[in-house]
Amino acid sequence: MNKDIKNILMVVVSATILAAGPACTDQLEVSPISTITAAGFWVNEDNANGALQGMYVRFRDEAAYNLFILGESRGETLSYGLQASEGRERYFENSLDPNFAGPNWLRLYTTVHDANLIIKYVPGITFTRESDKNRMLAQAYAMRAFLYFTMAKTWGGVPLVTEPTEGYDAETTFRPRAGVEEVFSLIKSDIEQALNLFPDNHHGHGRAMWSKPAVNALKGDVYLWTGKVLDGGQADFQTAMAALNEVSTAPDLSLMENFEEVFRYANKGNREVLFAVRFLDLESGTNYNNELYIRDDEIPSATPAGVRERIGAGGGLNRWAPSSILREAYEDGDQRKDASLITIHIPNEDNDERYYASLVMKYRGFVDASGRRFIDDIVVYRYADVLLLLAEAKNALGMDPSVEMNEIRERAYGEQFENFRYTDQGQQANDEAILKERMLELAFEGKRWFDLVRFDKAFELVPSLQNRAQDRYLLLWPISLNTISLNSKIEQNPGYGN
Repeated sequence: MNKDIKNILMVVVSATILAAGPACTDQLEVSPISTITAAGFWVNEDNANGALQGMYVRFRDEAAYNLFILGESRGETLSYGLQASEGRERYFENSLDPNFAGPNWLRLYTTVHDANLIIKYVPGITFTRESDKNRMLAQAYAMRAFLYFTMAKTWGGVPLVTEPTEGYDAETTFRPRAGVEEVFSLIKSDIEQALNLFPDNHHGHGRAMWSKPAVNALKGDVYLWTGKVLDGGQADFQTAMAALNEVSTAPDLSLMENFEEVFRYANKGNREVLFAVRFLDLESGTNYNNELYIRDDEIPSATPAGVRERIGAGGGLNRWAPSSILREAYEDGDQRKDASLITIHIPNEDNDERYYASLVMKYRGFVDASGRRFIDDIVVYRYADVLLLLAEAKNALGMDPSVEMNEIRERAYGEQFENFRYTDQGQQANDEAILKERMLELAFEGKRWFDLVRFDKAFELVPSLQNRAQDRYLLLWPISLNTISLNSKIEQNPGYGN
């Protein structure tokens, strides 16, 4: 066969397989892959590596916006920006309904499909090194576990799909929602599969792939959730603590001295990162901070020079912004504040300063001739998150969480640390302090809403949910009417109507 034609055919076949996921619809209908195509693609290690990269590319599509929306937008850290919100206020005002339900699970299941293909076909492929095959399978199990964890936290029970969708029969394409306990059973099983398959405790390439340390962070996160939300109790807290302690055995893992450097484009894969989603110039689109920064023409001429210098070149659209609750929560001297957000105050008619706007600095990207580029890596797990999860697990077990809290605070406050040294204050007060510390440390990283649900503090701390504690159904998201209309077996979450 002519070499050029052969190469073209390989590209077409590869594209067919790697694009099989995006053919999903809300009813979990995936374009079937013919047995000829499947057999022709899953034949060697290079094919498998291509499929693995495809899985991460589709996961990046979700990390660009939707994971942030699901994990942060309904909490108290966001509010109105300068630009038209285009409906984003429905999140932090907690007025979602089946007509405006937010992100659906379409693309999440697309990436589940990618993982399922790897889990099904890679075992039958001969690799040069068996350890590479095991590492690839471990990543697929880890990805599937994380995706189902995200969906279970968001919607509760969801359809369980553990095989690639390769047919159009009703049993395959129309699946009812499994119970949330069943979903978490799969999540925990996948985590153990991944941990057993990883051949070592090293970080993934560029820390932009799942690794054993990252999966142990996920395991701690999962067991804290089931311990608190699903009444798993002390046994789950013990498991979470053991997994989180295991994370610290990984090589070259510690807090960065400078908080801001964790997130910079030029410092990707630094020693604090466990797993981040890789964004690169000329390779990927923008991330969600594009909607949290500010245009040049919206920066007032009266902006103080120091603030103007820190903002630098404008970019993006300020469609939503850091809330006053978050802005005012930082103490003077906390380096995390300036690294996370900036506030513009300008003089009013009486020459008194008035609030004008705020914007997110954490993922502000870089500037080139084309303008500001929002393509920093989006961090999924980092060591500071693990320390605070460990403090939470220890406190749930009646242990003193001060060591982990103080490791976080020592970096945050530097020379002023002794003024903020944490001491054990009892279980309830410790929980409140840990939850607040997570808000200050992890702002805009897609963690806050899930933290509030796990600590059962959403109705207390989110202004739009106060005095609505009887509406517990709001802790889950509605399922879009479009999703339900395409699959008659999908039932709406209670409280959101039929």
